[in-house]
Amino acid sequence: MKTIKDVAAAAGVSTATVSRVLSNSSKVSDSVRQRVHEAIAQLDYRPNRVARSLRAQKSNVIGLIVADIQNPYFTLVSRAVQDAAYMNGYNIFLCNTDEKEDKERQYLDIMYDENVAGIIISPTHDIRQTSRLLAERHIPAVIIDRANPELNLSSVTIDNHDAGYRLTRHILQSGKTNPVLIAGSGSTTGKLRSDGFCTALSEFGIPIHRDTLHFIQARDTDGYAAVGEILKNRPNTDAIIATNGLIAAGAFRRLHELGIMIPEHVAFACIDETMWTPLVTPAITVMRQPTQEIGARAVDLLLAQIENTQPDQTIAEVLHTTLIPRHST
Repeated sequence: MKTIKDVAAAAGVSTATVSRVLSNSSKVSDSVRQRVHEAIAQLDYRPNRVARSLRAQKSNVIGLIVADIQNPYFTLVSRAVQDAAYMNGYNIFLCNTDEKEDKERQYLDIMYDENVAGIIISPTHDIRQTSRLLAERHIPAVIIDRANPELNLSSVTIDNHDAGYRLTRHILQSGKTNPVLIAGSGSTTGKLRSDGFCTALSEFGIPIHRDTLHFIQARDTDGYAAVGEILKNRPNTDAIIATNGLIAAGAFRRLHELGIMIPEHVAFACIDETMWTPLVTPAITVMRQPTQEIGARAVDLLLAQIENTQPDQTIAEVLHTTLIPRHST
């Protein structure tokens, strides 16, 4: 028996496009519609009317796709999304991509097949590809954590440049002159936070060298290794800033093992408040992200699309972080 995937392959379109043709959607060009109908006739395809009727029903499930649920930021945002969704009568279908585009594509397909009401997503590195996949499926969607202003998708993010800038400025105002930044590679958040770091250094007249910035995988093991490399190659380093909580956990552990006095020898700070940052000695200076508000606003924007109160309006909300000075700086 031929399936919708066979029709899509024969017509050279996506399964979502075939579904739109079958449902008589106006959002398909005449030429594409003709190709799909020719493929259906050629393959003698018979749509599953039961499945189609199920898709027509209203769903109470919201898909949530995050980059790494082990990252404390995504853990807190996911909880906030779940709480807000529950208060509005929706359940959450959570998926973790590990920053892999093939997993993201697979989860988007699954969520489409499961007829989710909408999707909240932290895209992988290729945000344009994510945008295209969402547009093909005509699923209401909101982006969190990272966004592209050129894309026609609502989003809730923080001002990452400002977060990097203000945290670095705080470090430099304490008298440190040789800071190093450890940032996540490949993500727009890491890039924007590093840009803010560089802006602060330029304002204070501190030169930026090749080894001033360390871009690594956003994992605690990589943060741990980076600190050893930094102190070996830059023994005059007097401050280390980590751009997220996972990197910070590994970096702090390595500093502690090496017996480095914080902040006397090396000041330490990070972007992300986690459960451990206020509990260790010394307590860690952080830029706290408004995770509760990010999750709640993402749900609000998504529900406005689902319930058709803002069908064609794209909203990009940019929230601000809070500097929490502690004894590590």
